[in-house]
Amino acid sequence: MRSTIKSFAYLLMATFAGLLPAGLIAQTLQGRIANLRPYDQSGINQFETSKKDSIPFDGLRLRVGAGFTQEFQDLREQNNGGETPANQLYKITPGFNQAMANLYTDFQLADGIRLNLTLYLSTRHHNETWVKGGYLQFDKLPFKGEFWDDLMKYTTIKIGQMEINYGDQHFRRSDGGHALYNPFIENYIVDAFATEIGGEVYVQKDGLFGMVGLTNGMLKASIDSLTYDAQNQPVRKSPAIYLKGGIDRKLADNIRLRFSASYYHEASSPSNDLYFGDRAGSNYWMVMEKPYTVPPSGESAYEADAFSGRLNPGFSDKVDALMLNGFAKLGGLEFFGTFEHAQGRTSTETSSRRMNQYAVDGIYRFGHKENLFLGLRYNGVSAELKGIAAPVTVNRLAAAGGWFLTKNILLKGEYATQSYLDFPATDYRSGGKFYGYVIAATIGF
Repeated sequence: MRSTIKSFAYLLMATFAGLLPAGLIAQTLQGRIANLRPYDQSGINQFETSKKDSIPFDGLRLRVGAGFTQEFQDLREQNNGGETPANQLYKITPGFNQAMANLYTDFQLADGIRLNLTLYLSTRHHNETWVKGGYLQFDKLPFKGEFWDDLMKYTTIKIGQMEINYGDQHFRRSDGGHALYNPFIENYIVDAFATEIGGEVYVQKDGLFGMVGLTNGMLKASIDSLTYDAQNQPVRKSPAIYLKGGIDRKLADNIRLRFSASYYHEASSPSNDLYFGDRAGSNYWMVMEKPYTVPPSGESAYEADAFSGRLNPGFSDKVDALMLNGFAKLGGLEFFGTFEHAQGRTSTETSSRRMNQYAVDGIYRFGHKENLFLGLRYNGVSAELKGIAAPVTVNRLAAAGGWFLTKNILLKGEYATQSYLDFPATDYRSGGKFYGYVIAATIGF
């Protein structure tokens, strides 16, 4: 399967290179696509795609884009385990992390209709090529009539396997090789991000927006029969339903305010992945991980422990989640805040556990076309974890800075400190802490 995906990617490029005249190759591969969030600096602080795109349709177009990121890490770690074998930590030293890369192909198929296909070429969790997802987006419908034209003035429809639109933080996170939207190095401690199979319908007018989505609630497709366990009897494959609404308006040329509320519900699932759907992995490599023994399959520690520094609440069967986001831009100053509450359980539990997350970013962008920035973020989580009697807490404070050499090239760095509180003395995270810096060079186009 993996070699097939690679072959398809190479064949796609070779086909277009062979069919098109040499003078048109570059123009075609960078064709303008309507209703597309740019992958470069101009895509920062864009959320849902706009309905105001005025690119005329003059035939089939293809745009090829990519994201590349290379990091250098110097992080230090500690816990209360000392030399106790059960609580020792994986030994890390300063060094370069594996480079990561994404490939984006966007096709304009018809007027107001586009197709996206995204590949992970190399990530920490999968160092071989994998398909992230693909979807069709309709900002117009191929039906004649005033009713359809009026309807689609405000409506967008997305269908496929895609990054679900729960909350606003996923618009500001690093995604494998594409880390240009994120002013920091890593994402939230509890990372709400998933690609699921389904559809979303949006309505936008005068700065007000609403969305309803319906998916299979899992990263993968499944036609397997129902499974059973002693606690809950059938583990059903219920659809995931999620909603979003809010307001996003410019009050003046240099003042913009946005507020959104999102809700996600999954009644029962064999493997819900709202908090475990990232196939790329963390950007803090091997911090606060236990020593690793390579299994017969040969999977490396980097792949097996791909989510270092994050906390997964483990709501794999049932989950209800609410996220509130606020964003303000006042000239070069930006503020972005998140409050998230979720509760859920695994299929072997009979009662739900809870998780709360808070985060606030302050960013100051300055210089020519805001090509320089400084930022500060606080992120805190309190969660009830399976097998631990009392809630635990994880806190992170991060300071970052960056320089856009061009709109496609970003050099950024971050100093972070993260603490693990209230973990039992027998847990290897008891008294845990890591701190240090990561420097990243990232490209997006």
